Amino acid sequence: MIIDAHHHLWTYDPARYPWMTEEWAPIRRNFTPEELGPLLRAAGIERTVLVQACSSQEETREFLQAAARTPFIAGVVGWVDLTAGGTAETIAGLRAATGGRKLVGIRHQVHDEDDPAWLLRSDVQRSLQAVGQAGLAFDLLVRSRELPAAHETALRHPGTSFVIDHMAKPPIRQGGSPDWDAWMARMAMLPNVSCKLSGLVTEADWRGWSAAVLKPYVERALGWFGAERLLFGSDWPVCLVAASYSQVVELARELVRGLPAGQRAAILGGNAAAVYGLSSPDTSRTGS
Repeated sequence: MIIDAHHHLWTYDPARYPWMTEEWAPIRRNFTPEELGPLLRAAGIERTVLVQACSSQEETREFLQAAARTPFIAGVVGWVDLTAGGTAETIAGLRAATGGRKLVGIRHQVHDEDDPAWLLRSDVQRSLQAVGQAGLAFDLLVRSRELPAAHETALRHPGTSFVIDHMAKPPIRQGGSPDWDAWMARMAMLPNVSCKLSGLVTEADWRGWSAAVLKPYVERALGWFGAERLLFGSDWPVCLVAASYSQVVELARELVRGLPAGQRAAILGGNAAAVYGLSSPDTSRTGS
């Protein structure tokens, strides 16, 4: 079974999604499960993980409702205000809402914070403890600048599963970075940290990317994390500025083609099911 462990949906609103500046014009429109469904079927993908795209509990509740009525959405990575306190109660409220059984993780757009050590704030650390105690994963949306704080955070919470989104956005267009290499290698030393092979086409030249350009970064990730801690994600519809859904899926298959069958299966689906504790397909059809 192939699982897309990272995609988004949204009803476009410039106030809700201020990060969609003019360069992101191709995706400044609505994206729905009804649009994604045929793309999944064509690509042979059975299940997905829907990930937050703005700092809004309203969006998270909308996603849980969408998951309740959409069998292919196996899990939702939502958002809570990690600085507000009461995180355990907030998570409990989300789980009690429609679709709440499909809440599998929490994410904050850490790389948009001014402070590179934002994750180490005492209120954020208390909230992350509550996330882990609730049995949820925490997705790390970070770049090289935030990796030191992410590393310290994962060290402090060894019982919590952390998932690095988009391989921490390696500076592919700039030819790489020693800081990215060094910190990603250190992150991989922590057994509670996994990494998504996602979002790479948008970190490369949007019009000039290729499997050959991206392969060295994926090979490094394989060397650091091993096939047992890498997850495939499309980053749809963000990927559309550089590649179609089918192109991203075929790219993933190409990048893991030389691996043994068991390792390919783990990266393309098995690891996502394990990391996020996804229910079986039949159970996912029960709604909330």
